[in-house]
Amino acid sequence: MTPEEVLTIGARELGIALSEEQVKSFFIYFGELKKWNRKINLTAIRDERDIVIKHGLDSLSYTLGIPVGSPVNLLDLGSGAGLPALPIKISQPEVAVTLVESVKKKASFLRHIIRVLAINQAIVLDKRTELLPSTYLHSFTVVTTRAFSDMKSALLIGIPFLKPGGLMILSRGPEETIFDLNLVQARVTLEKKIRLTLPCSNYKRQLWVFKRI
Repeated sequence: MTPEEVLTIGARELGIALSEEQVKSFFIYFGELKKWNRKINLTAIRDERDIVIKHGLDSLSYTLGIPVGSPVNLLDLGSGAGLPALPIKISQPEVAVTLVESVKKKASFLRHIIRVLAINQAIVLDKRTELLPSTYLHSFTVVTTRAFSDMKSALLIGIPFLKPGGLMILSRGPEETIFDLNLVQARVTLEKKIRLTLPCSNYKRQLWVFKRI
């Protein structure tokens, strides 16, 4: 299969029907990612098929935890190359996204790709998460991150930005778990846990969806 077919078929397996224009946007994004990656470290993945699966489809798998039919205001912490927020945004244009990336060069890439793709309702904040203004607390319906090494840290840092009832969605390896005490400390409940293998691969993931109490 071509990389375009991997993306289209893989997205369909995740319940997402991508239009030709959306597929085109994904590959403009991937092309700019590879181009900028020669100057700044955005990803260690070079092969286009792997980029499609491990960045594109892995990011789209987060949508399995996003409620259907209600407005979504998403905060992505430590966004790096824009993952998972930008693939979610390309596939679901109605989602409003705020991308937090403290490394100035990476934040410049995010602003660049948002301009290139003419994406609306997307904001880039080049600040450390702990330095975000208090006006961002309790403001979002969904928080995502791929930047933290463990779920406990991710929850403690991310949950304060959620509205009551908001969701934090984390995609982790199949072996990782979290203790009930950590959920109590973070003031969350575990809404659901989804085991999956990314389409067109043997790459196993586990999607965790936590709700702020």
